[in-house]
Amino acid sequence: MIGQSPAFLAMLEHVSAVAPLDKPVLVIGERGTGKELCAERLHFLSKRWDRELIKLNCAAIPETLLESELFGHEAGAFTGAARQRAGLFEQADGGTLFLDEIAGMSMRLQEKLLRVIEYGEFERVGGTRTLRVDVRLLGAANRDLPAMVERGEFRADLLDRLSFDVITLPPLRHRVEDIPLLARHFALGMSRELERDYFAGFGDEALQRLCNHPWPGNVRELKNVVERAVYRHEADEPVSRIDFDPFESPWRPHEQDTGKAAAEDKSDNAVMEPEVGVEEGPLPKDLARYLREQEAAILARALKRYRYSQKETARALGLSYHQLRSRLRKYPDLLQPSK
Repeated sequence: MIGQSPAFLAMLEHVSAVAPLDKPVLVIGERGTGKELCAERLHFLSKRWDRELIKLNCAAIPETLLESELFGHEAGAFTGAARQRAGLFEQADGGTLFLDEIAGMSMRLQEKLLRVIEYGEFERVGGTRTLRVDVRLLGAANRDLPAMVERGEFRADLLDRLSFDVITLPPLRHRVEDIPLLARHFALGMSRELERDYFAGFGDEALQRLCNHPWPGNVRELKNVVERAVYRHEADEPVSRIDFDPFESPWRPHEQDTGKAAAEDKSDNAVMEPEVGVEEGPLPKDLARYLREQEAAILARALKRYRYSQKETARALGLSYHQLRSRLRKYPDLLQPSK
C-alpha cells in the first residue's frame, strides 16, 4: 500500500491499531481502493501472521456453491459430491478468512455465518457433526451496509458482530498527493515487464491530467491507465499521452436506443447542429481550429442549457460522463459560468 496523503496515513494508522486484536473487522471502500491489500495488512500485522490467510470473493460464486465453499460438504450431500470436502473455514483454522463482497451473501448464509463468528461452530453441508474452528474473519464491501440493514437486505445482528471496527478506505480522488507516487510505481513495474532499461517519467501535462481525473475506478483504474500509457510511448521519452478510456474511438459502435431517440426534445438535437452547412457558406481556412471552436461553442451552449450539470449535459450530447469530462479539460473556462 503506497501513499503519503493525510487520509491514507490516517487509514494506515487505524489498520495498525486494530490488526493485533483478535476481532472481526469490516473493510469498506469503493471498487479499486485496495480492500484486499488492507485485509492482507491486517493479517500480517496480527499474531496470526504465520498462519493461513484465505480469501474469497462471495459475489463470484453462486449461492448454491458458496455454502459448500465456506463450510465444506459430506460425501453424497448433493449430486456430484463424491467425497468429503473441507470448507474454507476449516482450511483457515488458526488463521484469517477474508470474505470480499460480503453484502451479496443471502440471508440464509448470513445466519450460518453469524453462528461461526459467535461460537466458532458449524456443520458441513449434508453433515450432522458440529465442527469447531478458530478463525479471524475479515469482511469487505463497497456498499452501505447500515442502509441495507434498514431495507432488510442484511442481518443487523451479523453487522453488529462483523463491525467490531470498520476501516473505510479513502477514494483516490481524495488522495491526490498519492497519484504521482502510485503512477510512478506502476510505470516502473510496467517498464520492467517490457524489459526497458529505465523509465523516463511523466510529462508535466500528462501528470496534471492524472491528478485532475476523478478516478471512479480508483487505484485499479490508475494502474490500468498508467500501464497502458507506458507501453504505448517511446522508451526514451517522458510519457505525454494519457488515454483514460480505451474504448474511445471514432469507429466505436454504439447501441441504438430508438425509443429514447424518439422521445428526445428537438431543442436537445439543436445543440449538435453545426454553425456552417455542408453545402453552403465559406470553407474554414484552418479546419482543426474551426472544429475546436465548434466543439467549444457546442459544449458552452449545452452546459448553459442544463445549468452546468455535467451529467445532464453528457446525456444530451450522447456522451458518457467521463467522455464529457475529457473534453471539458481542453476548455477549462467553460466550467466558469459568466456572471
